[in-house]
Amino acid sequence: MNNAKSAPSGATREVVNPFDLKPIGTVTLRSWDQIDAHLTTAARLHANRENWLPAYKRIEILSNAARIMEGRSDELAFLIANEGGKPLVDARVEVARAIDGVGLCIKEIPNLAGAEIPMDLTAAGAGRIAFTTREPIGVVVAVSAFNHPLNLIVHQVAPAIATGCPVLVKPAADTPLSCQAFVEILYEAGLPEEWCSYVPCDTASAERMVTDPRVAFFSFIGSGKIGWMLRSKLASGTRCALEHGGAAPVIVDETADIEAMIPSLIKGGFYHSGQVCVSVQRIFAPKDTARHISTLLSDAASGLVVGNAIEEGTDCGPLIRPKEVDRVAEWVEEARSDGATVMTGGQKISASTYEPTVLFQPPETARVSRNEIFGPVVCVYEYTSIDDAFERANALPYAFQSAVFTKNLDTALNAVRRLDATAVLVNDHTAFRVDWMPFAGRRQSGYNTGGIGYTMHDMTQDKMAVIKL
Repeated sequence: MNNAKSAPSGATREVVNPFDLKPIGTVTLRSWDQIDAHLTTAARLHANRENWLPAYKRIEILSNAARIMEGRSDELAFLIANEGGKPLVDARVEVARAIDGVGLCIKEIPNLAGAEIPMDLTAAGAGRIAFTTREPIGVVVAVSAFNHPLNLIVHQVAPAIATGCPVLVKPAADTPLSCQAFVEILYEAGLPEEWCSYVPCDTASAERMVTDPRVAFFSFIGSGKIGWMLRSKLASGTRCALEHGGAAPVIVDETADIEAMIPSLIKGGFYHSGQVCVSVQRIFAPKDTARHISTLLSDAASGLVVGNAIEEGTDCGPLIRPKEVDRVAEWVEEARSDGATVMTGGQKISASTYEPTVLFQPPETARVSRNEIFGPVVCVYEYTSIDDAFERANALPYAFQSAVFTKNLDTALNAVRRLDATAVLVNDHTAFRVDWMPFAGRRQSGYNTGGIGYTMHDMTQDKMAVIKL
C-alpha cells in the first residue's frame, strides 16, 4: 500500500479559467481518511446483496438525471467551457452527448442478461440445466481526464450506476466542477449518496485509492505513463480499463477529394485545440499533392478564431495549462530547427494560447512526429508509395483510431486491413466517435474497450447456476 502523505483534511484547490487564469471556483480535497471511509461504505454496499439497487430503480434514477441535465444544459455547457477551455459551440455538443450517454445506459440495462448453457452435449452433463446471470463486479474507482469534463465522467460513472456498482470518482485536477455537478444531479435524481462518492484528492491519495484491495474495477482516462504505472500496482483481482492517447495517422491517396476533406481534417486536428486522444496529427499524402494539401490546411487553420472558450465565436480555446503551451512551442521550434516548414502558426499567442499550426515535412525523429502532441498542431508528410505510408503510420508504439481518404474501394479496404488501429475511418477524420461504438487504444494507447455498452459489460461478471434434475 502507498503510504505517501496525503493532503490534510480541509485542504482546498482553486479552479481557474484556463484562458485568463481567473479563479472560477474552489473544491475541498478529500483526505485519505475520508476516502477510506467511502471505500468501506462502498464495499459494504456491494457485500450486502439484499440491498442492491434493482434495475427499475437504476432506470428511474438515470431517467431523472437525464431530464435534469436537459433542463440545465446551458449551465453545464458554460461550466465545461469555463473550467476546461472547450469552446461553447463544442461544449454544447458535449452536454448533448452526455445526456445521450445516460440514455444509452438505460437502454443497455436490459442487455445485462445471461443465457442458457446446454448441458447434455455429452453424457457427463446430461440430466442438468444451467443458465448464467450477470452481477455487478463490485466497487468501481474512476479517474478521469480534463478534456471532456462532463462526458468522460458520464462514460465512467453512469455505467457503474446502471450496473449497480458503488463508485468513487476522482475528476481531473483542472476540471472538477463538471464532475461535481453531475454527481449532485445523480443525488437529486434519487441516487442514495453512498452509491457515488465525489473524491477530488491529491496524487498520493488517488494512488492509494486506486490500488486498494477493496476496488474491483478501475477506470482510467489520461496519461499513458500514469495509467500503465497504476495498472502495475493494482491489487490482485482488480480489473481495469485504460484509455490513453495516440498520434493519429491519416492516409490520403491520389484519388481523394482534397477540397472536400479539408474541413474534416481541420475539425479533427483543431477541435478543442487538439487536446483529444484521437486528434488528427500525422497526415501522409502523395508527394505531388502533399504541399498543396498543407497549403489548403494552412489557409483554413489561419482563419480559426482563438480566444476565451466562454465567448461565442471562439473556434479554439486555450490549452489547459500554460506549461502545455510552452511544451507545444518547444516541440514546434525543435521541428522547425530540424527542417520542418511552418506553413501557418508556430507561435505562442499568449501564456495560455497557441496558434493553430500546420507543419510540412517535419523529420520523423522530431517529437511532433513521434509523440502525441495534444495541442493545435497538424503535420503533413510526403510519401512515394502507399505501402510506405502504411508502414510509417504504424511505426509508433501507439495505436488508436486512424483514417484514410480515398475514392478507391481497394485502397479503403487495404487501409482497413493494414492500419494497426482499433478503428479505421474512411473519408472521415480520426476524432469521429459515437458513444455506443467500441472505443479503445491498442498497445501503449490503452487497455480494454470503452463505449457505454462495453463498459457496462466490464463492470459486470457472469454467474452460472447448474441444476441437477
